[in-house]
Amino acid sequence: MNDILLTTFEWIKNDWKSNRFRFCVELLAWAISIGCSLTMAITVPSPPLLILYPVWITGCAMYAWASYSRQSFGMLANYILLVSIDTVGLIRML
Repeated sequence: MNDILLTTFEWIKNDWKSNRFRFCVELLAWAISIGCSLTMAITVPSPPLLILYPVWITGCAMYAWASYSRQSFGMLANYILLVSIDTVGLIRML
């Protein structure tokens, strides 16, 4: 178990060293994702979607950029699709 933690921390350090800006963008996008999920869970059955949708879309766009910079096609395709779907949902809601 200790070896797994050491390997994970080394991987995080290497990711930080390879591209600090991307690391920070991904960390912020992760915080946005968790924040939106917690807000949804706490405020159901009537979450503040007009606030959450743009924030969520921003986080997905940040992840899309990070995926592009990592040359990760699968993640890029996923986040571009999420941005597209949620943007249509936001426009329909307005």
